[in-house]
Amino acid sequence: MANPRYEGTTASTDDPEPGTGFPAATEGQWRRLALAALRRSGDATESTRIEQVDELLAATTYDGLRVAALHTPGDPAPPPTGLPGQPPYVRGARASGGLVAGWDVRQRHVVNDPVAARTAILDDLENGAGSIWLAVGAPALPIDALPEALDGVRLDWAGVVLDPGEHVVAAADAWLDLLARQAGGPVRPDGNLGADPLGLRARTGAADALAGALRDAAAVATRCAAEAPGLRAITVDATVYHEAGGSAAQELGCAAAAGVAYLRALTDAGLSVTAALGQLEFRYAATADQFGTIAKLRAARRIWARVADMCGAAHRGGQRQHAVTSAAMMTARDPWMNLLRTTVAAFAAGIGGADALTILPFDHSLGQPDAFSRRMARNTQALLLDEAHLARVLDPAGGSWYVERYTEDLAQAAWDWFTAIETNGGLAAALDSGLVAERIDQTWQFRAANIACRHDPITGVSEFPAPAEPFVPRRPAPASARGGLPVRRFAEAFERLRDRSDAHRAATGSPPTVFLAALGAPAAHGPRLSFATNLFAAGGVAVSTGAGVDPAALADAFVASGSPVACVCGTDKAYAEHAGPVAEALRRAGARRVWLAGRDHQPGVDGYVHQGCDAVAALTTTLDDLGVAQ
Repeated sequence: MANPRYEGTTASTDDPEPGTGFPAATEGQWRRLALAALRRSGDATESTRIEQVDELLAATTYDGLRVAALHTPGDPAPPPTGLPGQPPYVRGARASGGLVAGWDVRQRHVVNDPVAARTAILDDLENGAGSIWLAVGAPALPIDALPEALDGVRLDWAGVVLDPGEHVVAAADAWLDLLARQAGGPVRPDGNLGADPLGLRARTGAADALAGALRDAAAVATRCAAEAPGLRAITVDATVYHEAGGSAAQELGCAAAAGVAYLRALTDAGLSVTAALGQLEFRYAATADQFGTIAKLRAARRIWARVADMCGAAHRGGQRQHAVTSAAMMTARDPWMNLLRTTVAAFAAGIGGADALTILPFDHSLGQPDAFSRRMARNTQALLLDEAHLARVLDPAGGSWYVERYTEDLAQAAWDWFTAIETNGGLAAALDSGLVAERIDQTWQFRAANIACRHDPITGVSEFPAPAEPFVPRRPAPASARGGLPVRRFAEAFERLRDRSDAHRAATGSPPTVFLAALGAPAAHGPRLSFATNLFAAGGVAVSTGAGVDPAALADAFVASGSPVACVCGTDKAYAEHAGPVAEALRRAGARRVWLAGRDHQPGVDGYVHQGCDAVAALTTTLDDLGVAQ
């Protein structure tokens, strides 16, 4: 008997899906409904064939991977992923929760005052953090102040991960001496002395002392293996490639190349392959692209398992991963939106199987985080672990056709990049020759174009900004040495525009303003008026509005606004009847530039703003026309 709920629809009323009572759906039905939706949105025409739906809906990543919108049993199956804790470790490097239920909550500290550092560290450890990540050496905490900063910290209970920069040997001496003097028991295996000479080379560009730095790192690793079993010496920090604008595969490929270089250095120093593998931890960026982050961490483990297998130590190929919420995705404008971004990123890192996770405080881009922002970073993880029960299931994404396919394709793309680096002499040579910088810059240019046209929207900055919101003041954070790969943030182009507008407001007492000529009734011009208001607000530009269709009245309103720039907003029908005369009237009234919200070319109009236009270019031109200083 037909179900009356489905009468008059395209749904089938054939045999119901077993156990549901609902009709079984087919791929053909899905594609027909998808095609109808694409036609309504303007992304397909009446001539578009149903066979084209999959291609129209497929997404392409910055690595050129095609991500299908629909996965079916007819798709080729990804390779076997095994079980958690077993090669190829795609489903996790551990078969159980390990030291902690889920992942290790790791809090970052970049402080040059040992008293302030000690206060913040103890506060974190007493309120949910399991380990700390501490920058040492100028301009951060002086190495000789390490005992004071860690006074009261039980090193057998709390993990300590150092970020020593070029001061690896001195930091290792200080830390191991402190460990020896604190008779507290065995060291936790999530501690790391943080040697990463290749990462330092990528950040600073200093290449002349790399050979010596690799020898120092190997010597520290040998000491760790002998004096503090369980303590790691080396961190492969791949976030430097992400923060330069690189793609996921570029981040993973560079990490694998660095890891292989360290394996060579450690085995040359006398460590076995098994011992050398145990000295490495890998650090990756977790972004608000939750499925991309899940796939990235799973793909990283597959790649490293293959490296270990090729070294004859497949049983030690479980990569230890430290995920850090992306600094590149953080915004200085509307920074509270970062709370949402980092929550999504942390969720993805947990689902992806990270062993340790650091959430950067929401005010990270503004300077030194305060106690409240650190507390929110800690509590976000506590909520995901204790209230959302995110760690109760290992690899909950496993078995998802989408995730498995994405993981495998990303692992292959990253392996191709890794082998290209190795073919060119390894990571150090690829950094020196500019190969890494060139490839990453190509990705960044593509990403920057997508951000500029708002194809990659940034909520609170390029979309739904609040220009009147006060800037959040913070004390400057200690500056780290740079000179190698650039440090980029996704929001930087729009935030530079906002900085220009704020300076203009401070100098003149009023914000830069554009006049919006709204044609016809509010119901007609409303959508494009809202679009234009939101677009100009992304550059810190206010709007003044006049409505109607009388060119003379709109010209008078334009003059009263005091702005030299106007934007006509209305329907395509209204444009055909009124846009030309209105634009001419605005120009006679002194308009330096007349925009039109839409794609319909009209006489007297200088430029067009619409969905997908280069918003950064349009806003830059507008600020120039308004006389806003660079």
